[in-house]
Parts: sequence; structure tokens; C-alpha cells
Amino acid sequence: MSESSETTNAQPVDENRLIAERREKLNALREHGIAFPNDFRPDSFAGDLQRETDGIEAEALAAQARRVKVAGRLLGKRVMGKASFARIQDMTGSVQLFLQKDALGDAYDAFKGWDVGDIVGAEGTLMRTRTGELSVKTDHVRLLTKSLRPLPDKWHGLADVEQRYRQRYVDLIVTPEARDTFQKRSRIIGFIRQWMEAPPRRFMEVETPMMHVIPGGATAKPFVTHHNALDIDLYLRVAPELYLKRLVVGGFDRVYEINRNFRNEGVSTRHNPEFTMLESYQAYATYNEVMDLTESMIRDTAQAVIGTTDLTWEGAAIDVGKSFRRWSLADAVRELNPEIGAQELRDVAALRAHCARLKVPVKKEYGWGKLLLEIFEKTVEHTLVQPTFITGYPTEVSPLSRANDTDPEITDRFELFINGKELANGFSELNDPEDQAARFRAQVEALAHGDDEAMHFDADYIRALEVGLPPTGGLGVGIDRLVMLLTDSASIRDVLLFPYMRPEAM
Repeated sequence: MSESSETTNAQPVDENRLIAERREKLNALREHGIAFPNDFRPDSFAGDLQRETDGIEAEALAAQARRVKVAGRLLGKRVMGKASFARIQDMTGSVQLFLQKDALGDAYDAFKGWDVGDIVGAEGTLMRTRTGELSVKTDHVRLLTKSLRPLPDKWHGLADVEQRYRQRYVDLIVTPEARDTFQKRSRIIGFIRQWMEAPPRRFMEVETPMMHVIPGGATAKPFVTHHNALDIDLYLRVAPELYLKRLVVGGFDRVYEINRNFRNEGVSTRHNPEFTMLESYQAYATYNEVMDLTESMIRDTAQAVIGTTDLTWEGAAIDVGKSFRRWSLADAVRELNPEIGAQELRDVAALRAHCARLKVPVKKEYGWGKLLLEIFEKTVEHTLVQPTFITGYPTEVSPLSRANDTDPEITDRFELFINGKELANGFSELNDPEDQAARFRAQVEALAHGDDEAMHFDADYIRALEVGLPPTGGLGVGIDRLVMLLTDSASIRDVLLFPYMRPEAM
């Protein structure tokens, strides 16, 4: 703050002693019957006041004599005899308080004993100080919540990064960048909802089950839980896909869901066991229209929320304003691996030899499609910095995608990569019930051979397809990774309010 700064100690102070001192202050409040009051109602937010008074000079502001009631966490205080400055922060920003002994009386003496971290309410008129700082010239002030734990002076080093994730409630108080990231995340999701529902798109938001009798909709390892009353195992959903397509069968031609999915897999800077996805399904569309939709949504979201389509992500300049490249998987592998001949792209023995040369681990049951995908992930994926749609995924690795009309060994499917990370997956949906049943049977066989990410056979979904699914284009967008892109965040933990962490030893 301009007139004051947070009170700090020159030497580290034992935290337990500080907590004990604060508990003594709380006990004194309890004795006087004034601990944790619940009758103060602010009428203004700090950030709104800053915007509304921007450009109004001190004299004009004083002439308005505008009274406000504000509340927030005490971030700093500077006591100077009979006058003091303090800064409080609410969800929109911060504002300075100007407090005087003559105006506050006994409340001023009480204020001097309050601690950084306490939550206070203040009432008064808006003013500007000599340096132009917007302030509330306070004539009423109250302690609303006594904070028992001191706030940290700063965060630094690996151990403190872990603490930021574990104690997000503290991180949001003291790290402006974290607050900004999660405010943007909220605006990103809100904008996407409005964008999807607006004409001419007219998607309808729906909700589908989070506990499934049969795990499906993606090749992923599920979490298993148990329903006691029914005495059956259930699976936390790995994807809502099969339920959403049932709704298209039912006549809802354009549906979407922004949902939490759960996959019992690894944890990394890109992966969390639970994550947020946008999934949408559009009748009478192909994967080409879905690519157009995906590109437009990302471009419009960046412009609306960030204010530009020229982005930076982990030091890489990313331009989402230009048309996204569309590149077949086979062509991408060939360009980055010129030693692989065109005639070898579907030759299992040749691809196994190339995998061995590239030190790509494979399993004996892999066909050419899975081998080619493994080579792509090893040698191509990390090079895709600018937005790129990779198309033409092998049927072997795309159990829910429609086979290409001229080449049934590949599918009308895409994945979107930006800065070497997959952000979206989409395809023309497989709506042939007999073809889908055959692919489910192949997945069951893979499951029996130890592939714990393979799908189960979903007889009811086959029955739904037999009722009739119109030609449909489907899309899945990783919201967490999209937020990483739009906020220049290196780790998925930076965009999840409460990321998965190992239990803390207490």
C-alpha cells in the first residue's frame, strides 16, 4: 500500500508462540462477548470501488461524500500514533483504510491490537490520500473474525510450492497470481457455456451420471467403488460419452456437458486423477465440422477472456488466431521419421523394428495401428507447438470412432495438440450398432489379455444404437489444459483449486 506496509518482524518468530498470543486475544474477545459477530453487511467490493473512482480527483471524490461499507482480510497495517493506515482484501481486490483516533475512539485502540490475517469490517467515506491512493476514511470499524494462524511473509522453493497446493486457502490470500488464474478459469468456463448455447450453435447443457455400472466412453483405467444398498460395484466415470450419445438417440440433437471425470492413472504436470472436460455431440455433423467448432471456441475464448489470441505458454509463442494446421498421423510420422518408408506404415514387423530402434516399449498384441501411435507419441507429439489437428487415427486405437469411408483401417478422428500437449479429441461417431458391437468385443478381448484401460461391452449402449443414432460429431476438450494455455501455467496443479496430493503426515 502507498501509505502503509505490512508489519513484519526482523527475526523469525516461533509460529506456536504467535498462535498462542492470538488465542489469548480471542479469549479476551470471548470474555467480552464480541468474538465472531455475524451482523456486519458490506455494501461495496474493493475492486468495484477502484474501478468506479478511477480518474476522479481527490476534491471531486470528497465532494461526493460517498459512504461505503467494506469487509475483508487485513493484509497490512501501519500505526502512527493517532492515525493509521490498513489494507483489506476481498474477492475483487483490495482497498486502503484510513483510521483516526478522534473518529473511532475506543475502536481505534482495539484496532491497534489486531493482527494481519484478521477479517475486519469498516464503514466510512471515500477519499484520496496525498499520493492519490483510494481510501475509506473510516468512522466505524469492527473485528469480524480473529485469525489464529499468521500468514506467511512469502512463498519460495519446492517445499513452499507443495504448501501452496496443500493450503490453497492461504495461497489465494497471499499470491495475486493464483487469484488471477482462478478468476480467469471461472470466466473461461462461463464464457464457453454461453458460447456453446448461443445461436447458431444452440447446444443444450445436460448432466449425466458420475457413477457407472460399466466403465466406458474412453480407454482408461477406472476407479472402483461399492454401493452398499444394492451390493454392486460401481465405477467413477472415465467419460460421459456413451450417456451423451444416448441423449442424441433420444432426440436432443446438440448436447454438451462440462463435467468431472476420474481416471485411475498417473499423476504429472499434465494429469490429475480427477479433471474437468467439455464433451459435446452434434447430430448431422462430421469430425470436420467439429474441428471448426473447436478452433472457433478456443479462438473466441482467448479473445474474450484474455483479450488477445497471441499467447505465451511455457516460453513458447502460441497464435490461436490463425487457422489451425490439419495433418494426418501417418504423414506426421513420416515427416519426423524419414527412415520409415511409406510401405512400412502398416507393416507390423517393420514397425516393431522401428519401435525397438527408437526404444519405444511395446506389447506382443499390438497391431500396426497401436505401434504407429506409439511412434507418433514418442517422436512427433512434443514437436507440435502451434495448434495442430492430427487426423486419421487407426481404427485399432479408436474404438468409438467411425471408420473412414474409403479406408476402414483408419477413422475420422482428430486430436488437437498445442505446445506438445493434447487439448482435445473428437471424431465422427460410430453409429453402426453391429460395427460397434464388434469393436466392444475386441476391447473385451484386450481386457482379458491384461489391458486394464480397455472398454467393457455395454449392451444397453448397443441397444440405443439399434434404436438409431443420427450421423454425429463428438468433441472432448480438456478444460484444465485449456486453462493452462490461457493462463500460461506450467502444471495442471496451478489451475486446479485442490489438486490431488499425497496425504500429509500430521
